[in-house]
Amino acid sequence: MTDLPNTIRGPARAGSVLLPPVAAPRSAHNAPSARTTMVVPIRSLGEGHRQRIAGHLLALSPHDRYLRFGFSAGDAHIQNYVAGLNFDRDDIFGIYNRKLELIAMAHLAYSVSPEFKACAEFGVSVRAKARGRGFGARLFERATIHARNEGVELLFVHALSENTAMLKIARNAGAVVERDGSEAEAFLRLPEATLDSRVSEMVAEQLAQTDYQFKAQAKQFWGLLGALQKARNGGA
Repeated sequence: MTDLPNTIRGPARAGSVLLPPVAAPRSAHNAPSARTTMVVPIRSLGEGHRQRIAGHLLALSPHDRYLRFGFSAGDAHIQNYVAGLNFDRDDIFGIYNRKLELIAMAHLAYSVSPEFKACAEFGVSVRAKARGRGFGARLFERATIHARNEGVELLFVHALSENTAMLKIARNAGAVVERDGSEAEAFLRLPEATLDSRVSEMVAEQLAQTDYQFKAQAKQFWGLLGALQKARNGGA
């Protein structure tokens, strides 16, 4: 496994960005939509979420780390990855449960090379206890809508060939998948942003922000209630 290429930084995976294959651009009609039958609040993550991002990744099993990063990532590598996240350049999205645990997150990394300025790369991880609910697909849709609105024309997904779940998500979105031994590259061409895509993202972000605030207030309330009950019981 090699270090990240200079063209795209962020998802922390192995291999290099390949030149995209020739593929017909997707139309706005068949592009992934932010509207799904499963409403999952997905919010943008910023500097204040760095510690929770680290906690999420460190909680992944060795095999899950292998699938996410393309090699057996140790704690030190994850800590360095999290410390190097650039929230001003890239976009991070997350799903929180009612306990404010980050159970799924995605990293949308933009190209730092002028030659590939309309390209971005997607990486995702989901805690084992939160699997089977379509969170990976929802995060991919959320990132795709945002990438469109940011002017991205080509979205890359680099994954190990054995990461069938990630490759299935990419294929279902219409991506072209090319395998090269133990690794695979998926390329998804995105249509231009529309008023609908921009409004959809605004609504989705507002929903996620409101949901997060509600969960934070609920957690604070139950914590206070627990402390009061403990005090009434003499600290027992």
